[in-house]
Amino acid sequence: MQESPESLQVNFVKEREDAYKRIYKRSPIISSASVGWESLSIAYDWYPAGGTPKLVSKQHGIGIFTDMPSPVITERQIDGRLIEEQVVQGSCVIIPANLTQQAAWDRGGGALTLAIDPMIFAQTIYEVVDPDTIELLPLFATPDPFIYQMGIALKAALTRSNTSSRLYAESLVNTLILHLLEHYSTTRPNLRESITGQLPQHKLQQVIDYINAYLDCDLSLQELSNLTQMSPHYFSTLFKRSTGATPHQYVIRCRIERAKHLMAQTKLPLAEIAIQVGFVDQSHLHRHFKRCVGVTPKNYRKI
Repeated sequence: MQESPESLQVNFVKEREDAYKRIYKRSPIISSASVGWESLSIAYDWYPAGGTPKLVSKQHGIGIFTDMPSPVITERQIDGRLIEEQVVQGSCVIIPANLTQQAAWDRGGGALTLAIDPMIFAQTIYEVVDPDTIELLPLFATPDPFIYQMGIALKAALTRSNTSSRLYAESLVNTLILHLLEHYSTTRPNLRESITGQLPQHKLQQVIDYINAYLDCDLSLQELSNLTQMSPHYFSTLFKRSTGATPHQYVIRCRIERAKHLMAQTKLPLAEIAIQVGFVDQSHLHRHFKRCVGVTPKNYRKI
């Protein structure tokens, strides 16, 4: 569809939260921009009864309705098609890039929104599927338990917004993209059967060395996959086959192991150790350490 001259044109990659403000005349409650995740475009907000202007986004838009106290009647228009729909907890909406959209709803609810650049879609799968054969399809409000769980997890990661949450959130978005490609596109590849083998040993060692060298930094999935010259999806799959853990799980394990070493070899306060190994604070270390080791850092130090 040709872009309507009266439509509001937004680009979340370039404008970041300013694009959101132009649509809703306010900032969201929390967003990836507000917590410093420059590689992602995610926002959570509570939307009182109201609506949006007619607009066109350069990115694919995904809406996940995570907090709906009661059903909401919505009039939604996508690419000229108008539907009156009932939005409930767990509903999701997909609006492909460059299509006109507009909506009006009769009561409030909370939702997570994602803007995903079409280039990211192509980069996610280029090793196993020709991106030119993939076209994302629009979806009016429809319950999808998998996407709903992704939304809940992303909202929680946004709220925590610590040094391991960005890697975790990027992994979730990568998984969400694969789900969209397999279930809501014109060509629906079975991506899970398209990848075989493991990471070559030299590439695996390169990634492990990099993780250990920058363990105290805010590592990203794109950053790690770039080391192997692979897409995030391809890299993540081969990395898990090679190590038995996702990149996010592996980084957490490395941080725990380094914390154990520092507790045994130094008298540094636990708060300082937490920062040195890449956790945001002592409570963040405490939570992961107890889950992985079975005891608290304080009790471990007494052993």
